[in-house]
Amino acid sequence: MLEEEYQPRRALPPHLRKAPEPEAPFAFEIRDATLRDLPDVREIYNYYVVNSVVTFDEDAMTLREWRSKFAYLHKLKMPFLVAVSPTGQVLGYALVSPWKQKRAYRFTVENSIYLRPAATGKGLGHALLEALIERSRAAGLKEILAVVADKGAEGSLRLHEAFGFTEIGRMGRVGYKFERWLGTVMLQKSLK
Repeated sequence: MLEEEYQPRRALPPHLRKAPEPEAPFAFEIRDATLRDLPDVREIYNYYVVNSVVTFDEDAMTLREWRSKFAYLHKLKMPFLVAVSPTGQVLGYALVSPWKQKRAYRFTVENSIYLRPAATGKGLGHALLEALIERSRAAGLKEILAVVADKGAEGSLRLHEAFGFTEIGRMGRVGYKFERWLGTVMLQKSLK
């Protein structure tokens, strides 16, 4: 057959085509983080270090740094949660850490929530923050702070506001990343 004689096959009419497999529902379990989760936690966090202003870190965190942080939070009995898919992949994490090192601040923490990019917009951040608040309250903590970039983190602001965090202040031009100045919005929620 000559090339010019070749006729592409016609597509079957829609009613004769095999239906596509339905997409599996988005499912996850929230549990305490373990040392085995830290490579995934590091990967998720470092994505945002390199690609966004939601963290002001400019250098990727090493696994050693994550292990040290994990041990410190574990020693203080601070909640550190991961959301895991049915296949065991870490989809995101949430933790609280001491707001300041002085003993008088021991009941006040700052939260951090990060999701794999493919897991955003599916309610996972909401579920993680809800679980983190519950676990923080159970741990006897009294105040949770969130420090959010004033540009490029609008989803985080909306999420915290949906849980009753209120804005308590702003700092302008305190961070410089990706050749631009950034500020922060500070929010607070009482756990009483």
